[in-house]
Formats: sequence, C-alpha cells, structure tokens
Amino acid sequence: MARENGESGGDGSWKKNVDDIKKVFEFKEVLGTGAFSEVVLAKEKATGKMVAVKCIPKKALKGKETSIENEIAVLRKIKHENIVALEDIYESPNHLYLIMQLVSGGELFDRIVEKGFYTEMDASRLIKQVLDAVNYLHAMGIVHRDLKPENLLYYNPHDEAKIMISDFGLSKMEGTGDVMATACGTPGYVAPEVLAQKPYSKAVDCWSIGVIAYILLCGYPPFYDENDSKLFEQILKADYEFDAPYWDDISDSAKDFISSLMEKDPEKRFTCDQALAHPWIAGDTALCKNIHESVSRQMRKNFAKSKWRVGSVCTALREFVYESVFCFSAGSENLSSINCGPAVSVQDSEVRTEPWELRSVV
Repeated sequence: MARENGESGGDGSWKKNVDDIKKVFEFKEVLGTGAFSEVVLAKEKATGKMVAVKCIPKKALKGKETSIENEIAVLRKIKHENIVALEDIYESPNHLYLIMQLVSGGELFDRIVEKGFYTEMDASRLIKQVLDAVNYLHAMGIVHRDLKPENLLYYNPHDEAKIMISDFGLSKMEGTGDVMATACGTPGYVAPEVLAQKPYSKAVDCWSIGVIAYILLCGYPPFYDENDSKLFEQILKADYEFDAPYWDDISDSAKDFISSLMEKDPEKRFTCDQALAHPWIAGDTALCKNIHESVSRQMRKNFAKSKWRVGSVCTALREFVYESVFCFSAGSENLSSINCGPAVSVQDSEVRTEPWELRSVV
C-alpha cells in the first residue's frame, strides 16, 4: 500500500506516493483541461498555500515516459526567481501529480495592451528579467528552445510584478546526445539554424529573445507570411526590417540590441552575458517616451487575445502541441514537414481554447 507523503524508492525516489491526492490538497476549481491532463487550482491542507496541480493520468503517459521524465528532470534542477517552480511531485496508482507554483498576473502582451503608459525603458526592464533567467538556465546547461511571449507571465497583478518564464516541454540539457539537432520550437520564434536542421546551441534562445524584444517595441512580429514555407525562408535569411513609421521613435540603441540577438550566424550572435552588458539593458539608452498607443494598437491587430482565465496558472503550456516538426531535406532548400503526432508536456496552457494567431500588419 502506498505511503501518503512518503518518498517512493527506486528510480522514482523524487516522487511522493499517495493513495488519494485530496487527502493532501483541497481542490478548488479546474483551471484548464487538455487532451492529456487537467490543471486544478488547489490549497495544500497542511499549509493553506495555493498551488496549481497538474493531474496526468498514467494511461496518457504510455509511450511518452521519456518525454515526461526529461521535463521533470529539467524542472527539478531549476531555482530562479523569474522561472516557474515545480514544487512537488505526487504519484497515485492511476495518476501523476505535478505541484506547480501558482501565478496570477496574466500574459505579457495582455498586460502591455491594458497599460496606459509604456516605454522602451519598460521593455528593457522586461527583457533584462528574461535574460537573467535564461542566462541562469544556460549556466546550468539547459536550453529552453521554445521562448515566446505566451511563456512569459506576470507573477501577480501588481504593476511592478516580476516576469516568470514557463513551459519547459521542449527544454533539453546540453550534451545529451543528438537532442540539440532536433527541430523544435514555435514558428516565428525559432532561430535559422533550427529550421536548417543544423546542430544548435544556447544561441537559439538568444535569437528568440531578440524576436520578443522586437515585438515589445513595435507590436508586430519581425517575420510574417500566410505561407509557412515563405515564413521560414524569411527566418532562414534573417530577413527583417525596422519599418517606418513604427520604428521611427525607437532608439538606435534598441535596434542595435535586437540586431545583435537576431544575428543569422549563431557564432556572431550575442550571448545572454553580452546582451545583459548592452547599453540598452545595462545603460541609459532606452528611451522614456510613451509608445503605448502605437504598440498596443499593433498588438491588438497582430496577436489573438489571450484565452487565460483570471487567476490562471503560470504552469500552463498552450494546447498548441506540435503536430509537425519543420526541417529541411538534406542538401535541399525545400521545406518539409514531418508529422510527429500529439505530445504530452508537464507544463500546460490547456486553458487556451484556440491557437495563438498572427495577422498581417496594417
């Protein structure tokens, strides 16, 4: 018989066995459901602490055990103020329960749109937090591989709330065989070397941060096309511009910062350390002019409104799980799509009801 709150032995020594999870947690409400799991707002009975519990039926894990084990291994190593924490793991005869840190501040873009005042300096401070967190991951040999605005959430609703990075479903430890040659990530944020199916490194995260910084300053993505193949061609060529009039009021320092991160050659691309030392982050070159009207207008036009519920969980990973992985045929410039089927991820955004959407800049 399983021991409540007891450590299980063997390979699962990091799990706590429990017959009934509701002896340990009082379930409040379902925050989201997906194909493979359910995320529940819960209160720990012993402490009164509110958490997010991801309930994963073991039958859903069949054939995906390696993916789940990898994600848990990554999450258990991470302790950083700007990264969502995996606080505990419970196992019952039929379920695996991930006890995750709960945050309630909402998504990055939604908060910016709701603001009345927003400047380059605000964007610089946001990006600095992301760089600090990713630099920490890189120092641990962890590459996130799927940095995007949906994975950046505020800790609480307060104006000065910190940014938290979520979603480690695609994260990998460097030096684990051929994983760093696997095409993954979200179209629009992936680095050229990922699309080209070349071996890649931590530099892919720095590219993604550059894309996020670009959007934070204009409200639209640097790469867009209705046709995926053409979109990927743009990314492969690093074919982006600082279009007028949207970038007319943005500093040259900000543009230089973005260009240093969105450098096609990963060997020349800024590292997190270099980005943190750039004047736009470490100095006083970020302008204080209010750019909210222009940026928020473009964000509304170009990004679908978040489907997060109020008080939703920062552990959420979108319902969007790759149906295909994009790669290039060997020795060819033709883009091909390999169907990978559904996947299970420890961190969920299953509260989403539709995929995130890009629309054209008007």
